[in-house]
Amino acid sequence: MKKKKTYPTVAVKLRAVRMFIEEKKSQKEIAEGLGIALQSVKNWVWIYRRKGEVGLMGRRGRPSRVVDKEAQLARLKMENELLKKFHTELRKVTLAKRNIG
Repeated sequence: MKKKKTYPTVAVKLRAVRMFIEEKKSQKEIAEGLGIALQSVKNWVWIYRRKGEVGLMGRRGRPSRVVDKEAQLARLKMENELLKKFHTELRKVTLAKRNIG
């Protein structure tokens, strides 16, 4: 069974940033001490300096999408009809070029 990936909490991120800023520890020491990647510490310090604590609260990456099944179905039906029309026209042009139809 696959383990669900866990992400550091805001408290852990703030602790790492404060250790760097207030306690003057190196980012490498912090990463090793907390058992996290060095790049994560660097990113958190960078984000904290630009956006403050609020910046550390947000999740990175693609936001999850809420899918409206009815709207999606309607869009796909419309797209299907459009593609059918396009295919019919393309077939007519192709046959006309060959002088078959």
